[in-house]
Amino acid sequence: MLELEPRWTRLVCLTVLCLCLCLPRESNARRAPKIPRCPATCSCTKDSAFCVDTKAIPKSFPPGIISLLLNSNTLTMIADDAFAGLSHLQYLFIENNDIQALSKYTFRGLKSLTHLSLSNNNLQQLPRDLFKHLDILTDLDLRGNSFRCDCKIKWLVDWMEKTNTSVPAIYCASPFEFQGRRIHDLAPRDFNCISADFAVYETFPFHSVSVESYEFNGDQFVAFAQPDSGFCTLYIWDHVEMVFRRYHNITSRSAVYCKPVVINNTLYMVVAQLFGGSHIYKWEEDPQRFVKIQDIDTSRVRKPNFVETFQLDGEWYFVVADSSKAGSTSIYRWNSNGFYSHQSLHPWHRDTHVEFLDVGGKPHLILSSASQPPVVYQWNRNQKQFAFFSQITELADVQMVKHFWVRKVLYLCLTRFIGDSKILRWEGQRFVEIQTLPSRGSMAVYPFTVGLRQYLILGSDFSFSRVYLWDDLTQRFQPFQELNMRAPRAFSLVSVDNKDMLLAASFKGNTLAYQHLVVDLSAK
Repeated sequence: MLELEPRWTRLVCLTVLCLCLCLPRESNARRAPKIPRCPATCSCTKDSAFCVDTKAIPKSFPPGIISLLLNSNTLTMIADDAFAGLSHLQYLFIENNDIQALSKYTFRGLKSLTHLSLSNNNLQQLPRDLFKHLDILTDLDLRGNSFRCDCKIKWLVDWMEKTNTSVPAIYCASPFEFQGRRIHDLAPRDFNCISADFAVYETFPFHSVSVESYEFNGDQFVAFAQPDSGFCTLYIWDHVEMVFRRYHNITSRSAVYCKPVVINNTLYMVVAQLFGGSHIYKWEEDPQRFVKIQDIDTSRVRKPNFVETFQLDGEWYFVVADSSKAGSTSIYRWNSNGFYSHQSLHPWHRDTHVEFLDVGGKPHLILSSASQPPVVYQWNRNQKQFAFFSQITELADVQMVKHFWVRKVLYLCLTRFIGDSKILRWEGQRFVEIQTLPSRGSMAVYPFTVGLRQYLILGSDFSFSRVYLWDDLTQRFQPFQELNMRAPRAFSLVSVDNKDMLLAASFKGNTLAYQHLVVDLSAK
């Protein structure tokens, strides 16, 4: 065995000794963790801390404190987890600062907190569910803040109604209608926080000039007239994929309108064409196809522009608006074997649209024309004919007239391509103009309801199409949203599988489906 000289033996022993001193001790002999010191701007005792001249919440406090006083500092905002590690804290006072914003999780982790004061700051709103996890909070002081009582404070109203926490009276500083009111006295119904948005849901890669929705055999369909591609195209709603998918085509080299009508559980399609005559088709199940069953008299209907269907005294009719100089708008009646000519209306006037409506229990037709102001025809039950009744207005260039009801009051919207569109209200004997809407380049208007909301969309060839929302307070439409679509010619609302979709037929761009999305402003 090799023996070391005495001097090397001593050197090895010293080295081993140094290494032993440098090695960490066993876990049971490790150094105790360092206790956080009191922040430089604070004074601390065993169970409390008091801070002055502080611009931000200090990052560390003795973990056992139960009371923290941050009054009369220069705090302007407090971030998430500002009091992390203070799980024993029971009293937190942050008064007389200039706090304008709190983060949603400012007080996260304060499971022992019973008293919280944020009085005399500059808070206008509070993040939703700010106090949600303060399960044993007994006292909350929010006095002396400038609360804006809008949708962002609605959650606080809800919370104050349900909580057992004591909250001294606080007041609204704005908006004007709530100024000076106690927030305790407000109710969730005082806030109108449900808004909406129309967002593109599906794009159809074709141009179209009409769109009609209908139900048949339990399925939801839409029909598009596509003069460019030479089809009347049907789409069916797919309940699995949640989209419309192509279902069937009717060849039509110049279709301007495809109007479905279901009579005695049988589907018929009136296909109005600019050239080659207009036709009526019947759907057959075996095999699944449309079969032409009838031609429409071309001596009467030469240049169709629109088709409307309606029922009178249990009988089905359709009317074709003719826009030629030589034809006339014509009514056809169903007689169990087909549709037959019933009456000619308004010859030589180049009609662009027909609207069927009931006024005071009496059926009427309103005809829009490129050559004269809109006129009204009234149904004579004895003669079973429509007779001229009145002229609505002196306005010419009315492309379309559509009606709608708001709280049992009848209104009309007249859309014009050159001038402004008009809203008229029925006053018992006549229609009275109540509102003007800018609509240069408009050839289509469509009033529709989603839930309790009454909308109106005005298409435009020159700019964005505009959606308006009816305001019950002013009894007028207010601008709501602009939609980017190219030369819209028709609209239709489809409600299926808890979705409300507005379909827009576009003459120069893709046909679009917009989904109506409900937005809860108080949830943000």
